Amino acid sequence: MIKSSMKLAMLAAVLTAPIILSPQQAALAAGGGGGGGGGAGGGELYGSSYSTPAPAYPQQKDRKTTHRVKKPVKQSSFEDPAFRDGYRAAYSTIYEHNDYAAAIEQLHALGNDDHPNVANLIGYSYRKLGDYKQSQVWYERALKADPNHVLTWNYYGLWQIEQGNRDAAQYHLSRIAAICGTDCEEYRSLAAALEKPPGTSLVY
Repeated sequence: MIKSSMKLAMLAAVLTAPIILSPQQAALAAGGGGGGGGGAGGGELYGSSYSTPAPAYPQQKDRKTTHRVKKPVKQSSFEDPAFRDGYRAAYSTIYEHNDYAAAIEQLHALGNDDHPNVANLIGYSYRKLGDYKQSQVWYERALKADPNHVLTWNYYGLWQIEQGNRDAAQYHLSRIAAICGTDCEEYRSLAAALEKPPGTSLVY
């Protein structure tokens, strides 16, 4: 009876040993996971691998959205045949037919008033019609769209000369020089206009 009791006690000790060790094993496993960096690193990797697609999906959507946002710009740029043809027609109306009022309508019909080329030609047309206030608005709009739009600096410089603002026109000339140098047509034509006596009628 004593022997069987001892056997039972030993058996119980053997059976309970894993129970005693199991918290240590659990602690070891936890320590190896977190402290060793493998688990933590793995967690971060998983986190980043999950978080990577998360931003990636919006980024892809953003790309699509950006593409959609850029699409109208692309369509209303010179890459788009309809825009290009419409712009050329308005250009012809201005420079070949001198019908500035019709050209303004044609330019508005392009549906992209903030395109610097469009805004500049609208400003030019208003200037040729003698509406200097509206002309200035459109020149400013063109330069807001593209501060380095050299033709606008040229036309706006001519506007300044016609308004008697020769110092301002000189500033426009310096802006043109900074953008395209002193050999470009825009610089030379504005410089020539500035050399003429005040009050001289400009044909530009």
